[in-house]
Amino acid sequence: MRHVQLEQFARRASYLHDVDPRAKVAALGLFLVSTGTLPAVNLWAYLGFSLILLVGVALGNLPLPFLLARASAVLPFSLTFALISWIAGDTQRAIALAAKSFLSTFAVLLLIGSTPLPDLLRALASLGAPAVLLMVIQFLYRYLFVVVEQAVRMRLAALCRGGSAYSGGHSSAFQRAAGALSVLFARSYGRAEGIHRAMLARGFSGQLPVMTPSAFRWKDGLFIGIAASLILAVRIGYASISTY
Repeated sequence: MRHVQLEQFARRASYLHDVDPRAKVAALGLFLVSTGTLPAVNLWAYLGFSLILLVGVALGNLPLPFLLARASAVLPFSLTFALISWIAGDTQRAIALAAKSFLSTFAVLLLIGSTPLPDLLRALASLGAPAVLLMVIQFLYRYLFVVVEQAVRMRLAALCRGGSAYSGGHSSAFQRAAGALSVLFARSYGRAEGIHRAMLARGFSGQLPVMTPSAFRWKDGLFIGIAASLILAVRIGYASISTY
């Protein structure tokens, strides 16, 4: 798990990390709905939602520059549609697309950065998410590390043998890359099959066991209440200002 920094942050200790994942998922859902249903551009509403996210960053003891950089990865996609709206003459929609996508992505990263993936998937399962989908997500997430580990080993072995991606011209480099990808796929597939057989030998029946089931505590309910109050205050406050 050392290849993903968000997973490392999720293993930290803070107030936000200690909150039940179901409470954080519920707060995230309310935040996404409230942000997405803003009918027009209102800088005060965006500022209010941004302050809520900053409070979450402080409660989770997470690095703000890292989250801002990761959330900015969605901007090239959202800015494309924002540019189309701006060219069409709908400036407000263009601003709303960029702002809403950035705030929503930042909120999701805040949840992932304060909740280990197994706990997050168990929370989604308890809230009624499809079990098959959650199992696919969990295995895909875990098998990505198998592929990354295998790629790192192959790269290290090639460097030890004097291999270089820049010798022999573009055609030769493409052939080497294609061969490396085929070998990487074959080895990763073999390791994945070995992992699956090992799981079956240990009694895997389609569901991963829960080692430490968590109970919903009063402070988790308090977290939902405070978070919902702040989010709705910004959303309802915007509606009141717009009506006025």
